[in-house]
Amino acid sequence: MDLQDRIIANFHSSIDSQATASEILPPLLEHASALMVNCLINDNKILACGNGGSAALAQHFASEMLNRYEKDRPSLPAMALSTDSSTLTAIANSGSFNEIFSKQVLALGQPGDILLVITSSCKSNNVVQAVQAAHERGMTVIALTGSDGGDVASLLSSEDFEIRIPASQPSRIQEVQLLAMHCLCDLIDYQLFGAMEG
Repeated sequence: MDLQDRIIANFHSSIDSQATASEILPPLLEHASALMVNCLINDNKILACGNGGSAALAQHFASEMLNRYEKDRPSLPAMALSTDSSTLTAIANSGSFNEIFSKQVLALGQPGDILLVITSSCKSNNVVQAVQAAHERGMTVIALTGSDGGDVASLLSSEDFEIRIPASQPSRIQEVQLLAMHCLCDLIDYQLFGAMEG
């Protein structure tokens, strides 16, 4: 296989993953967006976390909420827990890397808030501890996962919600997670502000 064939194969694999997801995810995304809208209407906030590429997705989500998705509208309260290097390194240095998100959740989270966890491995200890901390604080967890849901899925309560990407390859999971996240942003904006002009 030459390099261009590999590129085409990647495109086709991504397209196939998104097509499969389009048959499964719409009702899950609709429900998750309603949970987020209810959270925001009640003057609560959304905290987001993840590692590596998932950390980038968490930051991306928070920026879309705080600034805008596609149309100008009021800012919405959201925060990525992977952005403050001083806090992250202080917690990891004096305690444990496993606590980098949970300590922030315990300090910043309030009952009625949502913790959005984004993970492709579904087994990272710091994400697992973040879910546990969210439960301690009376928060709802929305988990954007993949594969079999792993340790994260096993921790979710009846009040929580999982959006499981139907893929096992990390790159495909993250590609569909990005699209799913954009769907959430669009649905949140539409439900809160309706169809908006440019």
